Amino acid sequence: MDLRQLRGFVAVAGAGTVTGAANNLGLAPASVSEQVRRLEDSLGVALFERTPQGMRLTGPGATLLTRAQGLLDHADEVRRAVTGGRRQVRIGALEMLAAAKLAAVVRRLAERRPDLEVEVRSLTRQALLSEVARGELDAALLLDSGTRIGGLGFTPPPDMDFLDVGEVRLYLVAAPDGDREPLLVSAPGCSIRLAADQLFGAGVPRREMTSIATAREWTRQGFGRALLPDFVLEADLASGALVPLDFATQTDPASGTLTPLDFAPETDPASGALIPFGSDAPTLALRLVWLRSREAALRDVLYAMSA
Repeated sequence: MDLRQLRGFVAVAGAGTVTGAANNLGLAPASVSEQVRRLEDSLGVALFERTPQGMRLTGPGATLLTRAQGLLDHADEVRRAVTGGRRQVRIGALEMLAAAKLAAVVRRLAERRPDLEVEVRSLTRQALLSEVARGELDAALLLDSGTRIGGLGFTPPPDMDFLDVGEVRLYLVAAPDGDREPLLVSAPGCSIRLAADQLFGAGVPRREMTSIATAREWTRQGFGRALLPDFVLEADLASGALVPLDFATQTDPASGTLTPLDFAPETDPASGALIPFGSDAPTLALRLVWLRSREAALRDVLYAMSA
């Protein structure tokens, strides 16, 4: 078992196919396939089940995957100690957070650990989680809620842990003389859309926009109200172009009367108690996530990024 074989194995496990792994590694598929075959021969077990849909980890393969990245991290640490090379840290962030929130986290890391070389990538949430799970990113910054990863309404890969390093406040806003209906929402899967779905449920009249920026602009022009994050609203709230609305009530479209919002509470898995998603001006967690099996190698970096 050598490092090239382990890297090939990790890449195939992450990509799900030999061809995808080869593309990620910059190698020929035949080379990656041979690395995996030799690793299986040396261990005397099958690490993958070959299926028409791709490569599926066997039980022994899943066991190796939880340890393989740690072995590769240790090898990189030894190499840096011998060669004097700088340690590279790869951090990803949601596209909407890359400019507004990630810069402060990276600055904090640079101040505390100037010896590190930091690489930053901006991706969608699904791509971020996939790359963290494959070991292509060391950590990722995203938006979430509750006491577990995915409390906002998405499914994370297994074996992930997290640290909340800040928060993003949400405002329900409208133009001063603009319409209060419909609710202008971003595309499905967007973190702010997930928050709106949890807060308002499916019964509220809504119009789907292509992005947070589009929802904000339509709201400024008076075409409805929108749930938006604080970092896109500072200028509009200061100038009065948009005004915050009360989260405690909403208008019943049939009667025109104000009725309580329909919150979707989360259940605490430990106690079974309900955890309300929010009330007036709810917040989302600015959440740093990483692969739990790599925590020992990343602990000093994660600490340096924390507030």
